[in-house]
Amino acid sequence: MRAVVQRVNRASVIVDTIVVASINRGIAALVGFRNDDTESDLEYIARKLVELRIFPDANGKMNCSLQQIGGELLVVPQFTLYGDARKGRRPSYSEAMEPKVASSLFEEFVEMCSRKGIPVRKGVFGAHMYFELVNDGPVTILLESRGLF
Repeated sequence: MRAVVQRVNRASVIVDTIVVASINRGIAALVGFRNDDTESDLEYIARKLVELRIFPDANGKMNCSLQQIGGELLVVPQFTLYGDARKGRRPSYSEAMEPKVASSLFEEFVEMCSRKGIPVRKGVFGAHMYFELVNDGPVTILLESRGLF
């Protein structure tokens, strides 16, 4: 599983001109599922998202987690995170999980994050979405459940 994690002041997802999810201060995460991901991959990324110390403490040092600041989480499904563009000009998505299975894992992942005691909002799996955010910092972190790329 992969996640692109962004510390944000606010973020929202729009589908067909309707805001379907929005958050204020917190983390906006694009998440993609690999064809062999398991529940342990989901749990690893869920734990990382809520415990990642990327928010400033009283001294301005990135030392606080989403849990510690009372922040929110916006999770957006993004199968293109497993796009492989090393050959040719058209990315291959052979490592991306089949949509029917990924949709179920996405819902399970959102539920895992919710159980960690933070407000969680989500994008719409399979929809064409507009993703708006104000990146704070900017701070952007890449997470991989099984070794970085």
